[in-house]
Amino acid sequence: MKIRSVSFNNKRKAFAVRTATTTLSFPYAKLAPAPNAGDPVVQVAVDEDLGREGFTYYLRSGEDGSVHIDQVLEYNRDPRYLRDLLLYQLTVEARARVEMSALSKREIIRRLRTSAAQFYRLLDQTNYRKSVDPLLSLLQVLDCEVEVRVRTKPSSRTRAA
Repeated sequence: MKIRSVSFNNKRKAFAVRTATTTLSFPYAKLAPAPNAGDPVVQVAVDEDLGREGFTYYLRSGEDGSVHIDQVLEYNRDPRYLRDLLLYQLTVEARARVEMSALSKREIIRRLRTSAAQFYRLLDQTNYRKSVDPLLSLLQVLDCEVEVRVRTKPSSRTRAA
């Protein structure tokens, strides 16, 4: 995801990061080096060296730091980013299990009832157009048990009824 623009607000102690579809906030508290009252942010720019997928900020002291869009998306709990992160983690695990498996790749492909091309797309960590379903099927073929747990985040408060 590309960043279109970024601005800073030393009173709110946060950046406003604008993408093609939304504007997201990112607090100074998540930065290293962190700005403070004596050393505020004086400049911020979308970083071309990061392919417009990050920004660099400069403090009055001359220190600087960079933030990648993934950090902003994770902080804001962007649903698409979290889905892609889950797909990535499942793909990494599936690749490791395929390598450790006593089954040949041909046998795995046969059991999945798919093509070799589809199998290799499934193991591609950069392919985010796939769904979770075939990954779960692959892990099942590899004799893995996948647990899904839904729990309240520790920082969340539950409403009193």
